[in-house]
Amino acid sequence: MESTIITYLACICLLFIFGKLFIVPIRIILKLILNSILGGILIYVINFIGAAFGFHVGLNIVTSIFIGIFGIPGAVLIIAIRILLG
Repeated sequence: MESTIITYLACICLLFIFGKLFIVPIRIILKLILNSILGGILIYVINFIGAAFGFHVGLNIVTSIFIGIFGIPGAVLIIAIRILLG
């Protein structure tokens, strides 16, 4: 009886430790996904405003993740690359 209680407590402690180990990467992945979605929305807004000037940035997973990682400076960099490359 006493050994089963200790076993249960050890399993709960192991689950807690594994939960702590895996929650950090999950938070990073979820943050990247959220920022990528916001990056896609930002590209959409850039394309909406740029349509009046004949400017278009491709909305794909690469540009969305790039803006998701680097934020507003990433969007400015993509716009600058698009302008420089024509």
